[in-house]
Amino acid sequence: MTLEELVACDNAAQKMQTVSAAVEELLVAAQRQDRLTVGVYESAKLMNVDPDSVVLCLLAIDEEEEDDIALQIHFTLIQSFCCDNDINIVRVSGMQRLAQLLGEPAETQGTTEPRDLHCLLVTNPHTDAWKSHGLVEVASYCEESRGNNQWVPYISLQER
Repeated sequence: MTLEELVACDNAAQKMQTVSAAVEELLVAAQRQDRLTVGVYESAKLMNVDPDSVVLCLLAIDEEEEDDIALQIHFTLIQSFCCDNDINIVRVSGMQRLAQLLGEPAETQGTTEPRDLHCLLVTNPHTDAWKSHGLVEVASYCEESRGNNQWVPYISLQER
């Protein structure tokens, strides 16, 4: 491996860490401000009613769920809709970290079913010009990825 390749790998890893931290910051802020829609079905309903309010779509899946055909079909349809409506999309792994960030209980006691964290939408109502550093960072990463012909960039959330 040449020096240039080593530097490029190091820069890519550093960029991934920065964007992962920005996604985490954004999700926490969005949830606090009631700008987060959680769940594939809930997300589809919102995008049907008010697609202009959606500024980011996160599609979350772990490796062991990659073979879930129904989930992949949902993702394909959501990705298509997001592309048609100029909504930034990011693929995310690390479902446990995602649940941690969103304050999901570690184990459900059978009385409550865990929320579907496979699709998360961050919204920005038309009446408000909410900008967070995390949103700006993630949007920039999405734009940069599209410039490199990677239409749905991938981010891995690390356990802490």
